[in-house]
Amino acid sequence: MDQIIREAIENRRVLEFQYDGGPRIVEPFCYGIGKTGKHLLRGYQTAGYSSSGNPVGWRLFDLAKMSAVSATSVSFLGDRPEYVQNDSAMVHIFSCVQG
Repeated sequence: MDQIIREAIENRRVLEFQYDGGPRIVEPFCYGIGKTGKHLLRGYQTAGYSSSGNPVGWRLFDLAKMSAVSATSVSFLGDRPEYVQNDSAMVHIFSCVQG
């Protein structure tokens, strides 16, 4: 999963995965370790399931809860509003979209 996420960020490819009860379609922007030691992915969800009922927007995903992760052939631009390259939720960043 680690390599899939890193390559998706580097090549700006949309990810598909299962998370918290449903499928997610996500533009991956930043991958690293959070303050509690968890591996995290900051992404912009464009479609799929959401417990809030709003599947579109910025999300922080815990990799331990992700399954069936795959990169698609769909590209994204990497210029979403409110994207912060140095994500404050992470103490160590492995990979992020360069602005």
